[in-house]
Amino acid sequence: MRKAFINNHNIISSLGFTSEENFNNLTSEVSGIQKYKRDNGEFYFSSQVDKKKIDKAFSEIETIENYTTLEKMMILSVINILKESQLKITDRTGLIIATTKGNIITLSPKSKFYSDKKRSYLPELGKQIQQFFNFKNEAIVLSNACVSGVLAVAVAQRFVKDGVYDEVVVVSGDLVSEFILSGFTSFQAISDEPCKPFSKNRTGITIGEAVASAIVSSEKKDNSIEILGAGSCNDANHISGPSRTGEGLVLSVQSALKEANISNNEIDYISAHGTATNYNDEMEAVAFGRLKMLDVPLNSLKGYYGHTLGASGLLETIIGIKSLQNSTLITSKGFDEIGVSEPINIIETTTNKELNVFLKTASGFGGCNTAVIFKKATD
Repeated sequence: MRKAFINNHNIISSLGFTSEENFNNLTSEVSGIQKYKRDNGEFYFSSQVDKKKIDKAFSEIETIENYTTLEKMMILSVINILKESQLKITDRTGLIIATTKGNIITLSPKSKFYSDKKRSYLPELGKQIQQFFNFKNEAIVLSNACVSGVLAVAVAQRFVKDGVYDEVVVVSGDLVSEFILSGFTSFQAISDEPCKPFSKNRTGITIGEAVASAIVSSEKKDNSIEILGAGSCNDANHISGPSRTGEGLVLSVQSALKEANISNNEIDYISAHGTATNYNDEMEAVAFGRLKMLDVPLNSLKGYYGHTLGASGLLETIIGIKSLQNSTLITSKGFDEIGVSEPINIIETTTNKELNVFLKTASGFGGCNTAVIFKKATD
């Protein structure tokens, strides 16, 4: 069976329009979270992309009025990785779009696409990206709550290893919208300050937006990162609440370890989900305790980006890849005092450390959980 690697990637966020720019800001402990005002006049904290910069960049390649903001961001991100990789799209190239809510913002009467009802449909988002780049194969749109981005990497890995495609372009993204803000507000989950994952003083989630993209390929190059194993399980606990025992996450990690053919003590670093809600953070801590991984250095990047929903899993995977390549553990911003029942090893200071293997986990509404293991590729 073939192997699968990630060679090229890109992030567009409040912290930059390239993976390198994002990583440099994180190592400098710069947060993209700022204060914003909602339509109802209430203030909230969020991490958002400068739309004027997006339009300016996009206007150099296409008419901005023809595409939604999310489509423009996805196209710009994919252009970056295709240019960097010099990939020629063939019938052996797959396309996966990962998102939680897609173009749901077009349902607002304020949207210029309001009269085009089908624009809010997820398949239509995939069609727009597919047609712009002339992908030969129909886009696969993967929407599975907040695990969507990293689950797309797992699915792409299977396609490559099984020989369905030689390479798969994965692009994930979500935007902050009144719909999403209203939804999380109804759960009383929105924090009144920048979020503090795993902290005793955490008060809830911070919503963010971003787009991330990567090429999962059978071709190994210099500085490649191999996708060793993946697992995804649903605990079927509740429509929004995670399992108190972390069952789905435990099974996902165990499945990923089994496919990777490594033990838990070979994991050098965990990029956790860490949304800063009471139940999610506690569930993760319980799961890592059950997995006997309490000593493994762990962080959440939500203190820099907020929760970018369907983009988060891929965005955080890319930062994990950069961490491996630069032998750097990034501090879990916002953390102050441990606020979960298990003594997880939160990274409190950005430090240099030799890293070889890392685990990315994500959990979402409906009980979905995904874990993927990455390693520096060797000969």
